[in-house]
Amino acid sequence: MGQKKATYIPEDSSPLQEKFISMVMERGKKSIARRIFSDAMNILKEKGKNKPEELFLKAIETVKPQMEIRAKRVGGSVYQIPVEVNAKRQLTLSMRWIISSARSKKGQPMAQKLANELTDASNSTGAAYKKKEDVERMAAANKAFAHFAKY
Repeated sequence: MGQKKATYIPEDSSPLQEKFISMVMERGKKSIARRIFSDAMNILKEKGKNKPEELFLKAIETVKPQMEIRAKRVGGSVYQIPVEVNAKRQLTLSMRWIISSARSKKGQPMAQKLANELTDASNSTGAAYKKKEDVERMAAANKAFAHFAKY
């Protein structure tokens, strides 16, 4: 009745978009997650971004971390050891950070928050990008313990 029709309908959503939709989903409500994602893409389209799919991909690529730290116990002490992040985990972390930073904002519909976070992430700003920078900064600060990675 008062519901507006989605103007953005993906020709065929990519496996990456499907994974993202599944991560947005809460309590098994996939149709709501799909609507949130398509509304976010509509908002990006209205903002003048002619290709919201490319902006989505750029946002995920920008937030992917290269290094992270893992706690490892060596000789009774626990060291924060920097390790490279494999490709699958990079993807998962970047999606998780974008969604969680969008959820943490208050006062707007989720689609609006998600669109804003995707825009920020693609421009190398925003909470998700800051999280990536923090993780990589911690890894760089603990470079002295990298030799413990072989244990």
